Amino acid sequence: MSAQTVLGDALVAALKAHAGVARVVTAVFDAPPVRAARPYAEVAEALLTDWSTKDMAGREGRIAIVLRDAGERPVRLRELAGEVDGAVEALPRDLGEGWRIASLVPVRSRIVREGEGLWAGTNEYRVRMLRMQ
Repeated sequence: MSAQTVLGDALVAALKAHAGVARVVTAVFDAPPVRAARPYAEVAEALLTDWSTKDMAGREGRIAIVLRDAGERPVRLRELAGEVDGAVEALPRDLGEGWRIASLVPVRSRIVREGEGLWAGTNEYRVRMLRMQ
C-alpha cells in the first residue's frame, strides 16, 4: 500500500477507536461523504512530498481532520477538536507496511461558519514518515 493509504487508514482507525471522538460523531469518513448526519469527522486526503534518506523512503506532508457540526454556536465542535488532537497524538508510530511516523506536530486548528447553524472545524498536522523495510 502507498504511504497515503496506510496513513489515511491509520487515522480513520485512531479516530474511531478514541472514546472522546466516537461518543460524539455519527461517523468517521476517509473522503467527503455524499450524505451524513452531523457531527461527523472526515480524514482529508494527505498532501505528501518526498522526505527520503540515502537508504530509506520517506514522506513529509500535511494531514487534516475536518469536523462538521450544527448548532447556534460551535461549543461542541471546540470540544471535539480537542478530542481529535488526543486521538492523533495517540496514533501508533508503526503504521504498517513498513511505514513509521518520525514526527507528528500540530500546525493549526480553525473553526468557521459554513452557513446558518452549520460549522466546520479543521485540525491540521505536519507528519514525517520513513519506510523501515
